[in-house]
Amino acid sequence: MNNQRYSSKWQRFQELLLTTLLGDIPTIALGPKLRNLVYRRLFARMGSSVYIQNGVEFLGTSAIEIGSGVYIFKGVRIDAQGHQNNKIYLGNGVAIERYVDIGCLEDTCLYIDDATFIAPNVCIAGPGDIKIGKHCMIAAHTGIYANAHKFADPTKPMRLQGVTRKGIVIEDDCWLGHGVTVLDGVTIGKGSVIGAGTVVNRDIPPFSVAVGAPARVIKSRISKDLVASSAE
Repeated sequence: MNNQRYSSKWQRFQELLLTTLLGDIPTIALGPKLRNLVYRRLFARMGSSVYIQNGVEFLGTSAIEIGSGVYIFKGVRIDAQGHQNNKIYLGNGVAIERYVDIGCLEDTCLYIDDATFIAPNVCIAGPGDIKIGKHCMIAAHTGIYANAHKFADPTKPMRLQGVTRKGIVIEDDCWLGHGVTVLDGVTIGKGSVIGAGTVVNRDIPPFSVAVGAPARVIKSRISKDLVASSAE
């Protein structure tokens, strides 16, 4: 146990040292190339041609896997700390714009699949598992929260009553508009469009267009004939 604690502290020291020294080197000073080269020793895995801009904060890098061709821009915070079973995976070609906050809390897997785009100021938070599929577009100021505070007992502070952690799935090729909120326990089906400001508190069928707070499906992106033929 002592050896494990020492190893964890040493790893955290290396992480802080290298990210502090290299994290703020600007783009014009070859910062991305230096970070790409040196950060490889910190992460669980890092593919080729990864671009990390200055001012990005990583915590728990040994639990973070990054595919090839990933872009991570200034002000992003990716935190896999909190539990040895945590994992954050960024697939090939994922792009994470400025000031996105991604956090695990504990015993959490956050999986963002290939070629998905995360716009500025998005928050993605466990502790429930979150899976975002391929070719998704998540617009600015969206919140994806795989937890909810329990509040059944009025005699206790809500912060002491624990949280749910059912998890969230956003399937391939979904587009979430500006300021969407996705709540714990929800699945958004493949090819769906979620309108700006929508609060998604229930499952959305594949190829749906949903709007409102709470979300309601207003139409399907495919014809009934096509749905029937695909089900046969």
